[in-house]
Parts: sequence; structure tokens; C-alpha cells
Amino acid sequence: MFSHSPEVVYGWVLVVSALLTVLYFFFSDVLDGLFDVADHPLFSPQLVLSFFIVGSAVGLLAEWYTDWASSLVLWLAIGVALVAVLLLHFFVFLPLRSAEASLGYTDADLEGALAKVIVSVPPDGFGEILISRKSGAVAKAAKSANNEAIPSGEEVIIVQMENGVAVVARHDPYHLSI
Repeated sequence: MFSHSPEVVYGWVLVVSALLTVLYFFFSDVLDGLFDVADHPLFSPQLVLSFFIVGSAVGLLAEWYTDWASSLVLWLAIGVALVAVLLLHFFVFLPLRSAEASLGYTDADLEGALAKVIVSVPPDGFGEILISRKSGAVAKAAKSANNEAIPSGEEVIIVQMENGVAVVARHDPYHLSI
């Protein structure tokens, strides 16, 4: 291929792909805008680079350790790389993507949630509350919605979030104000 042996071509593709993978690892936030040409998860830079790394490694090893024809080695490398990339996509990247999305929350998500006061909230100052969530507990600064003191251990409801501070009111499960 272009007057170079297949081993040299596979070796260069392997080295360049590995270097690009390391660069992408460190600069992925900056480079994500450049690679958003195809909006399909199978064409992500991680999978494309993985395809070239696995394909070139398999091709290089097959050229070294077998006496098969170069065209057969190329098809073997492509096939193994496709299988590896599909396995990587379905068993690593998709679960990571869904897990990453389920752990995040915004301040608006906290409005209406129940919490426990861990540092008393004075009438004109700030205290601290603990909010239990599926992904763990979150502590937030809190102030009283009605300018009343709320002692530690009291259950409160988050009325609204203002610049990362929870505005809370006492929670009475037996009193409904409609």
C-alpha cells in the first residue's frame, strides 16, 4: 500500500490513533464542538478512535504472526474492530451516558422537596438543610420563608431556590393550605 509494507501502515495508524486518543482525553471539552458533525452516538470520537486502534492492532498482529494474505488481514481487522466498537458502545458508553444523566439535578428540581434542618435557621439569617436524594444527600444553605426561627431537626419544605440558597418553610403533613 503506497510502497510501504502493511506492518508499517498498521503501525502508523496505531500510533497516530493512540496519540489522538490521548489528546482527545485531555482536550475533549474544547474539541467536542469540532466533532459534532454527525449527531449519532456511533460516530463519537471515542468510538472512531477505538475502531482505528483496535483495527490497526489486530492488523499489525495478524501480519506479524500469520502468513495470511494482506486483504484477508484487512477484513479481519475491520471485522474485529467493528465488533469491539459495538461492544464498547452498548456495554460501556450507553450505560455511562444514562448514569451520568441520572445523577445531575438543578436548583429548580429541589423546589418542593422535603429536607431536614441540620443547622438552625434564624429568623433573619441562614442555616443549613440536608436533602435526601436517590443519588445521595445534599446539604444547602437555607433561610426562612416566613422570617421565623426553625430549630435543628425540624422537617421543612423547600419553597424556592434563590441563588443556591433554599427558602424553606416548616412542613406540617397534617395541615394542607389550598
